[in-house]
Amino acid sequence: MKSGIAIVTGASSGIGEATANRLTKAGYKVYGTSRRGTQAGQRTFEMLPLDVTSEPSVEAALKEVLNLHGRIDLLVNNAGFGIAPAAAEESSLDQARAIFDTNFFGIVRMTRAVLPHMRQQGSGRIINIGSVLGFLPMPYMALYSATKHAVAGYSESLDHELRTMGIRVSVIEPAYIKTSFDANLMTPDAPLDEYREIRAAVDKRVKEVIESADGPEIVAETVLQAALAARPKRRYAAGGVAGRLRLLRRFAPASLVDAGIRKDLRLAT
Repeated sequence: MKSGIAIVTGASSGIGEATANRLTKAGYKVYGTSRRGTQAGQRTFEMLPLDVTSEPSVEAALKEVLNLHGRIDLLVNNAGFGIAPAAAEESSLDQARAIFDTNFFGIVRMTRAVLPHMRQQGSGRIINIGSVLGFLPMPYMALYSATKHAVAGYSESLDHELRTMGIRVSVIEPAYIKTSFDANLMTPDAPLDEYREIRAAVDKRVKEVIESADGPEIVAETVLQAALAARPKRRYAAGGVAGRLRLLRRFAPASLVDAGIRKDLRLAT
């Protein structure tokens, strides 16, 4: 059992909700956040309104937790969104900026806000929810993949900077997870007819794979493992598929990995 104060962003559903529930069960006092704040339904944790794209919103939520408890022991950065499968050039620069503003700069905002307090108390854990797309390419999800590559690099570098201050940073990298995440994907705002058929085919294939994927609980268990580890790793694969993909990326020839990605998505070689 662990007693501590935890914040989990994007906790209204999916991975965030499962993580907040698991941390609560393990003994943490958990504050989940979402842009809409408290919502109907019973929860094992409290919800706060927090928009990770807004510095005043971030500061207000953290101030509320600190006023109540005087410390924050664990931050789980989970808030994010994706763009439905589409070619990279089918998203405008504004859309590209929007996904980075939430998926990457949202983590930067939360981290910058919490670090002064963790440094003062001499301890803390920051766990960022990444993806296997942080070390693998994903055709027709280039912008989302780019945000997860950025999260992985930021997390590893930050861990090196902070470990002598009693603070550790880890990134959790699941593969496909069966949640409602795919139902809320943003559609590309600059669609091109040249990609119409392949866009539809990749979207269909991704939905097929998600139907048989692990649930969000497997990510929640990995978050708890990273939070409690005496010597946490910088990167954790969440689930068997993610673990196998990491091994393939590390040891298999690049040409084999490349062919496997295209075969899985049923793309022409």
